[in-house]
Amino acid sequence: MSATGSSNTVRRPSRSGLAVLFGALVPLLASLLLGAPGASARAEPTTSGAAARTAAPAAAPAVAPAAALTEVTGFGTNPSNLQMYLYVPDSVTANPAVVVAVHYCTGSGPAMYSGTEYASLADRYGFIVVYPSVTRASKCFDVSSPQALRRGGGSDPVGIKSMVDWVTRTYSADTSRIFATGISSGAMMTNVLLGDYPDVFAAGAAFSGVPFGCFATTDGSEWNSACSGGTVIHTPQEWGNLVRTAYPGYTGPRPRMQVWHGTEDDVLRYPNFGEEIKQWTNVLGVSQTPAATDSPQSGWTRTRYGATGDRAPVEAISLQGVGHNLYAYGMAARVLTFFGLDSSGPGPQPQPGACKVTVTTNAWSTGLTGSVTITNTGTARIEGWKLAFTLPSGQTITNGWGATYAPASGAVTATNATYNATIAPNASVGIGYQANHGGNSGPPTAFTLNGTACAVS
Repeated sequence: MSATGSSNTVRRPSRSGLAVLFGALVPLLASLLLGAPGASARAEPTTSGAAARTAAPAAAPAVAPAAALTEVTGFGTNPSNLQMYLYVPDSVTANPAVVVAVHYCTGSGPAMYSGTEYASLADRYGFIVVYPSVTRASKCFDVSSPQALRRGGGSDPVGIKSMVDWVTRTYSADTSRIFATGISSGAMMTNVLLGDYPDVFAAGAAFSGVPFGCFATTDGSEWNSACSGGTVIHTPQEWGNLVRTAYPGYTGPRPRMQVWHGTEDDVLRYPNFGEEIKQWTNVLGVSQTPAATDSPQSGWTRTRYGATGDRAPVEAISLQGVGHNLYAYGMAARVLTFFGLDSSGPGPQPQPGACKVTVTTNAWSTGLTGSVTITNTGTARIEGWKLAFTLPSGQTITNGWGATYAPASGAVTATNATYNATIAPNASVGIGYQANHGGNSGPPTAFTLNGTACAVS
């Protein structure tokens, strides 16, 4: 496959392609990172799509065949010659979500497909899974080079972004529901993707990874011993600045992050877990003091930052006494809960802790203008919002500013503009609308922000 690809084809991989994981010896660098996930993660899904995954290759169609792991070529700019594997379930939803599942060193896209449950979960919930696959000898993703650590800089992140774009075009995917997850090298790439492309990914889940920029090198080496050893320590602000430098000038919403780590990890040492928490709480503008702490399973400690629910800005799971190979069957379902994909429809918006709305109207004979101020009175940053309210009978919105309004009358939802999607704690945004009225020129009397009722003044 060429670096950029000039054709747009898909093909089923032969079963021999699944032997990548068990092939000849790989370089020492790759062996340091991670072997295959534990056997507990390898159970073949038993849903209707499972049998199709073992069928003989078919002729290349225009798009990927349903319920079959398929290689896609010619998907777009691909400077590091990655391979793209795709799984589309029989029951794919309209405007589906997309999960990018990134393999570990010595792994491959087909190995990630067969060694995790994302395909079977896609059968259940209707999303699409992309499995990037490295072709360089180490089978490790580039999370070290200066090119990889900046938006559009080149190397693997650019190729993966092209895969996402291809899926978005081909399947009319929901661009607000693009997610990344990975194991070891794939976990590090998850951190990199969320740093390079915060406008693309809504959230990520990293198993046994390191913070964005921790593995950076300038000598062409893929390995950073100081980072792997857990001795690269920064302040939250310094870690956050590394992420912000990847996309200078970006002021939009930032993706949420879930991180997993074993306390006995001897490959990417446990201090990296705490450094990831410092980095992403800073990037998302939330406190490093957990908003909630619990133990969802024996030996696990889960902390949530910025909110207490399943879709907190940052969620961290520490596994006591567990080493580097921590991924096990059942964890992917917890990832989907964090992503908001464990239902057949789009996940709900992040819930604010509390909110206040101030509303006034200025009327004339048959028209009015409404001015609305939304204040985040909670302690967590709001990343993306929808304000719902009901217009008085006889009022119809003719135009508006600061948000998009639909429908024009009755129960209306105002959805944030790009420039005002984030509302920090104690901060406000102002929006407004012009409407016709049939005699009642009063303002709405009740508002909900992302489903939470707001105080009204």
